[in-house]
Amino acid sequence: MLKNEKIRNVIFILLGVLLLLIKPHYNGPFLDIVKSYLGNISISFSVYFIISFYSRQWKMNKLITSMIALLIVELFEVLNGFGFMTNVYDNMDLLANLLGILIAFSIDLMIKNVFQKSRV
Repeated sequence: MLKNEKIRNVIFILLGVLLLLIKPHYNGPFLDIVKSYLGNISISFSVYFIISFYSRQWKMNKLITSMIALLIVELFEVLNGFGFMTNVYDNMDLLANLLGILIAFSIDLMIKNVFQKSRV
């Protein structure tokens, strides 16, 4: 993994954590949706970039990275925080987790395409 890619991944991980931290202070539109699902979206987003640090094969195939990240966050949801965290289960949480992974995957692909085009 290139140094720039590691820095980029850390920035995206911190962005996800920042969104989680500011969620309790949010008072704008769609308050119920933000309070209920922003945590799932932001942590799923961060987990995608955490998984990107591991195994060269996962990083080369971003779809595998997405699948592994989705498996982790969905299992966390279904298994009630793996028994060490309290988790309030809601079926929509599973969709919010998927949305977070899809956003991360899309951003990762866009960045990859921009760098490939700039090299040509």
